[in-house]
Amino acid sequence: MSSMFKPKDWKNLPPRNALSATEIVSALARLDGWKLTGDGADVAIEKTFSFADYFETIAFVNALAFVAHTQDHHPDLSVHYNRCVVRFNTHDVNGLSVTDFDCARQADALVGAAPAA
Repeated sequence: MSSMFKPKDWKNLPPRNALSATEIVSALARLDGWKLTGDGADVAIEKTFSFADYFETIAFVNALAFVAHTQDHHPDLSVHYNRCVVRFNTHDVNGLSVTDFDCARQADALVGAAPAA
């Protein structure tokens, strides 16, 4: 039986690769409000999502946890009363991969954010 809670099975997918600097800049330009942080293996994309109150913040965190689980790609989160800082990086490629940007788009979709023009 299939489950909506089943994470992505990376064993049956092509291996992820680190994106080049040019690919990162291009992908980042298509996202709204995300910024590049860190360097080397610690390079990441990061965005602060703001909310009206703690309840909205935690609702977002719970929805993002579902996305992260199904993608088997888990962000670093810094959770506060009315905001959540989300940080994606792909540890197994020591950098950023397409998966980071896919998950960033899904995080934006949770709050109805439009892609950058």
